[in-house]
Amino acid sequence: MGTRTSGFYRHDLDGLRGVAIALVAVFHVWFGRVSGGVDVFLVLSGFFFGGRLLRNAIDPGAVLHPVTEISRLVRRLLPALVVVLAASAVLTILIQPETRWETFADQSLASLGYYQNWELANSAADYLRAGETVSPLQHIWSMSVQGQFYVAFLALIVLTGVVFRRMFGRHARAAYVVLLSALTIASFVYAIIAHNADQATAYYNSFARAWELLLGALVGAVVPYVRWPMWLRTLAAVIALAAILSCGALIDGVHEFPGPWALVPVGAALLFVLSAANRYADPHTRGRIPAPNRLLATKPFVALGAMAYSLYLWHWPLLIFYLAYTSKSRVNFVEGAVILLLSGLLAWLTTRYVEEPLRVRRAQAGTAPKAHASLWRRLRRPTIVLGSTVVLLGVALTATSFSWREHVNTLRANGKELSTLSLRDYPGARALVNNAKVPNVPMRPTVLEAKDDIPESTVDGCISDFDNIGIINCTYGDKAADRTIALAGGSHAEHWITALDLLGRMHHFKVVTYLKMGCPLTTEKNPLVMGDNRPYPKCREWNERVMPMILADKPDFVFTTSTRPWNIKDGDVMPSQYLGIWKQFSDAGIPVLAMRDTPWMVRDGEPFFPSDCLASGGDAVSCGIERSKVLSDRNPTLDYLARFPLLKPLDMSDAVCRQDYCRAVEGNVLMYHDAHHISSTYMRTMTNELGRQLGLATGWWTS
Repeated sequence: MGTRTSGFYRHDLDGLRGVAIALVAVFHVWFGRVSGGVDVFLVLSGFFFGGRLLRNAIDPGAVLHPVTEISRLVRRLLPALVVVLAASAVLTILIQPETRWETFADQSLASLGYYQNWELANSAADYLRAGETVSPLQHIWSMSVQGQFYVAFLALIVLTGVVFRRMFGRHARAAYVVLLSALTIASFVYAIIAHNADQATAYYNSFARAWELLLGALVGAVVPYVRWPMWLRTLAAVIALAAILSCGALIDGVHEFPGPWALVPVGAALLFVLSAANRYADPHTRGRIPAPNRLLATKPFVALGAMAYSLYLWHWPLLIFYLAYTSKSRVNFVEGAVILLLSGLLAWLTTRYVEEPLRVRRAQAGTAPKAHASLWRRLRRPTIVLGSTVVLLGVALTATSFSWREHVNTLRANGKELSTLSLRDYPGARALVNNAKVPNVPMRPTVLEAKDDIPESTVDGCISDFDNIGIINCTYGDKAADRTIALAGGSHAEHWITALDLLGRMHHFKVVTYLKMGCPLTTEKNPLVMGDNRPYPKCREWNERVMPMILADKPDFVFTTSTRPWNIKDGDVMPSQYLGIWKQFSDAGIPVLAMRDTPWMVRDGEPFFPSDCLASGGDAVSCGIERSKVLSDRNPTLDYLARFPLLKPLDMSDAVCRQDYCRAVEGNVLMYHDAHHISSTYMRTMTNELGRQLGLATGWWTS
């Protein structure tokens, strides 16, 4: 039932594994969708690895050697991974701008350490990184989940094996079925809860994915007892294979997994496993297996399954690097075909010359006949050289990643001087508003400094993240002042804190924060995250909590954004969901400082980082955007002043854009630290103009 030595190895499942990974590659390359193949792959990994360990644990005469198992996993998983990571590192340096190298270094270390899924989960919840381009190592999240499961399951079996055999004797298998069932149910329930709370983060969560592998292991424990009539097994195999092949076209896995819809590919994989159970359970029916299983047990599919792991590793970075090199968002049919063919060739070479030689056990040297001892030694020498080369590649990759991270951290540490840059050398917005002279000096922040040129409130933890519906109040400006401005909304309200803090100290008012990532003040019942349009129910919950608090605190003014970019056409708009907010403030007699949103850097419908563009050889113009594409001719807020007299419009568009164009750099200062948040350095240069407009709006001072 699954061991090669017993003669009952499931070659059809090798074929299914090949089909699953081929679907992953095809759907990624040609359709930009999730096929469900990874879920099938996880189930089969649980079945093969978990089933083998379970049989070991249940067999009274078997002895489990954890060190041997770990060694087997290392030989099986790491060599191909190291080769692909090393190749990806070279391509990153050749193709990607240096602003992306740090992310690659972080994810290389995460991939080698098998925690890449957690690295991506953190990125999905980190608004400062949410707009970054897709990583060439993003797909390794599933390998990390698989590796974590292997270690955890091995530990579970080691800890329970002897105890279960002694306590339950011949009923040890039943005890394991109960234990695995409980763990599977717990993981599945957790997956549903996590999926509903934050699907983007749950997608990479090991605990939300564990049920898929556990189900595979559970079936490995019960498959010997399954008895099906031939016609029903054939029907099950046909249905299972059809579901697996059609899953990617029918289900949007990117947004639906690992929730209940993941049961489709997982259930189909389990059904296929069970469809040929009789053949391996009953000696009298060994030759009778359903036609789909016989098909996938043929040499072409088994060969595809043998190189499935390497194919999975290669196809994604080749696709991402090609898109980065060509500046495209998708490939056409011919380009996709070339990528798939090249992926297949590299997968075959990696399997043949890296994976297979290093799977050979050292123990084979001792069991080789004397007549073949010299031959074994000659064969073993290249294997040692290959293994040493892979180890050196891994060490070099790790050392390089750490070194680059240290280099970037040193640059950022030196970047603390950004707050004290000379306005004469770095006039920034003053070059637009006051026609200040712009001397010929290097741009600041540099492309490597930009990422950390963020508001102090972010550093202080004064903005709720995506998962947090709590209200975090921090005070800036003149903390002892009687006059108060409430800074409320999302990160596009937050980035004004740099200038507001300076103005508060200068004009004696305090600024109290009410901020949540990606969440403006809105009455929207089903809000979405701006940029990727994923559901954001916690934004609604936060709004329902923050509005009563602001109204109760009754600040002198509320400072928040009043417009957003259109999703369907050029320009900006004041969303109708903001009107209910204005009414609540108006009814409470609280005036609103309504700031027009700053432009978002978008190209071909996708956000882009000006720092990346500049690092790739672009300039202030080529890395900017036409003003008409991001800003309407007239501030949309002005259309609502008659209806809401307490609305005080603020518009800093002329401090970030010229008459017809929004450049990436003005007055020697890089304007954005990502795709749509103003850098703190540039924000400081807007302080005078913001102060002029605030003084007129509040009446607290005159410029």
